[in-house]
Amino acid sequence: MARKEPMPATLLAHFGDALASVLLPAECRICQQLLTRASRVPICDACLASFERLPKKMCQLCGAPLLLLGYPADTASLCPPCQNKVYAFDRARSFAFYDRTLVRAILLLKFERIEPLGGWFANQLAEIVEREGELLRADVVVPVPLHPARERERGYNQADLLAKPLAKKLKLPRQSALLMRTRPRPDKQVLSFDERWASVRGAFATRPGSQVDNRRVLLVDDVMTTGATLDACARALRDAGAKAVLGLTVARAVRDPVAASSDDDPRNAR
Repeated sequence: MARKEPMPATLLAHFGDALASVLLPAECRICQQLLTRASRVPICDACLASFERLPKKMCQLCGAPLLLLGYPADTASLCPPCQNKVYAFDRARSFAFYDRTLVRAILLLKFERIEPLGGWFANQLAEIVEREGELLRADVVVPVPLHPARERERGYNQADLLAKPLAKKLKLPRQSALLMRTRPRPDKQVLSFDERWASVRGAFATRPGSQVDNRRVLLVDDVMTTGATLDACARALRDAGAKAVLGLTVARAVRDPVAASSDDDPRNAR
């Protein structure tokens, strides 16, 4: 009698998804359609696939989408702000545009602590690191910190929900306590461009005794809006002796938050 071959793992996974979708039906937290696969990520495949990736034509330093920001097609590889050396970080990259479904997904991560969603985003960020190769090579992963009062109120730091699985994926150490925010964000919900920069200038510092000298730091956050937060963190890390600071965020905003639509919840601004 021929030996029965074991069922392939992928087939078992599909079978489990189908069974779970029947016995434990749940709705996508974005579109409310029933989820058809078993997953701890409460967003359907269609919504996950709808996140609009950034185009290849981008500033090689800050990752800004050059054409969509109105820069001419013949713009050099650096956007005008980066040509003027505005930022203290060496490079920044993002997964997708901060718009529509991604806004809602980040709000779930930010205010409901859905850790599996943080893991899903971390996988996308790990792919960016792999694609960029030497340009994003790092020695340590560091989440952008919240002010202690805000973290106590929320109970967690959403940037660390990204940094923890990302560090594991990249096989790098994670130092969530290396940076600290010494000044809270203003109570005003929506900040202008100038207010954003003023609110974070000098607002971060490394903790006494932190080992930063000659290290390449991968700085992780949920959203990059103006680049002010990454810049302020990078300055603190540079002052402490970091060799390079590389920014990595899930989303990249391309519009001023003051002019944002109702879909762009201003609570997401830092």
